[in-house]
Amino acid sequence: MPLPKVAIVGRPNVGKSSLLNWLARLKVSVVDPTAGVTRDRVTHLFHENDRYFELVDTGGIGVVDSDDLSEQIEAQIQIGIHEAALIVLVVDGLAGVTPLDLEVAKRLRPLDKPTLLVVNKCDSTRIDDEVHEFHRLTDAPVVITSVKGNRNRTALMDAILELLPSADSIESAEGQMRADAPELQVAIVGRRNVGKSTFINALAETERVIVSEIAGTTRDSIDIRFDLDGKSFVAIDTPGVRKRKSLANNIEYYGLVRAKRSIRRANVVFMFFDSQLTISRVDKQLVDEIQEHHKPCIFVVNKWDLATSGGMTNESWSNYLIREFSSMRHVPLAFITSATSRNVKQLVNLAQTIYKQSRIRVPTARLNRLVRAAIQNNPPPVRKNKRPKIYFATQVASEPPTIVLKCNEPKLLDATWKRYLAGVMREELPFQEVPIKMYFRPRGSSDPDQLSLEDRADIV
Repeated sequence: MPLPKVAIVGRPNVGKSSLLNWLARLKVSVVDPTAGVTRDRVTHLFHENDRYFELVDTGGIGVVDSDDLSEQIEAQIQIGIHEAALIVLVVDGLAGVTPLDLEVAKRLRPLDKPTLLVVNKCDSTRIDDEVHEFHRLTDAPVVITSVKGNRNRTALMDAILELLPSADSIESAEGQMRADAPELQVAIVGRRNVGKSTFINALAETERVIVSEIAGTTRDSIDIRFDLDGKSFVAIDTPGVRKRKSLANNIEYYGLVRAKRSIRRANVVFMFFDSQLTISRVDKQLVDEIQEHHKPCIFVVNKWDLATSGGMTNESWSNYLIREFSSMRHVPLAFITSATSRNVKQLVNLAQTIYKQSRIRVPTARLNRLVRAAIQNNPPPVRKNKRPKIYFATQVASEPPTIVLKCNEPKLLDATWKRYLAGVMREELPFQEVPIKMYFRPRGSSDPDQLSLEDRADIV
């Protein structure tokens, strides 16, 4: 079960980033009076009343970005909303309801997700009497807050926990979905003309998708359901991606958007490469997207018959991919020829294997024995005359496997030692071929000075 996410949304300058920092009791998100400062999604892991969840700060909806990045900001907001289990809509109590607030509310209304309305910047209780006007935005529960006045932080956190779907309900819903859903959903991505559609046809054993030598034939994402060994799967065929500066029109641009959306939808991603071509900027862009969303992935080298006839070996291509994507060493490789269906079935079987890895839960006792052994074999180096200490480790979610390690001061643990620990985990735990998220958190969070200023998860 993945960690539930809570997305903070609203128009610019209603105090979304301040709200995140206030709840986290540290500076996670940049706060500035200039609209549009928050562009990417900013996340923070919370552990409250035995619940783990991620609070996600998003950019202001409707912002006109000075660097012409409005499209990218909007895409990040949409991802945050799509992934959220709970929406926190933030408005400015001093400014009252604005036209842009109405637009934001209109956008959120069709979503079938629990929502909490936070009327922020109510520094004085006199403003509370005007809060009723915000009820026309949504019928969601309301919490009045003031970051500056430190009003109702506990009430806001309690409301979030109350509206957050329970762990049991999430598991029940996922179980119901899986009862009717295919075994897994696989996204097939890559640059243009690497043979993705030919691969789909090999899976479906029919001309379900147009196959053409004209690069960029597939312009929309297409779901193809197929059966293999009595199990049902969905393959998501995506448009070929080209360099952003080469995007000729809206159709090409939305092809890129849909390819990224397909990655987010998938349980496993097949990243296609052409055995006759070198790694491109587009390939790296897609791999970055896969890595950002922590998706189990297989690097698929297609048209392998042409490579072997030219003297290319599996080892040489493997070494080449490792050099180009050193942070993705755990990703398994497959060498196929879609046109003749060579190794296609084996690829699907491999996808099932790594998907199962991503859903495994490791007992806490086993995890802590492993961490203790790793520390004994190679203690973390002393920094600033202090020795880093890890007190406890636990897996809090799956898909991807997410591990929280409680320590004295997370910032004392350097990147080299974290990579060592990640290597031990990957070698000893059943996560050899999937991404792992590791959060290093202080054991006690009552003293803000002991909190790390960098709270992003280590993705390994």
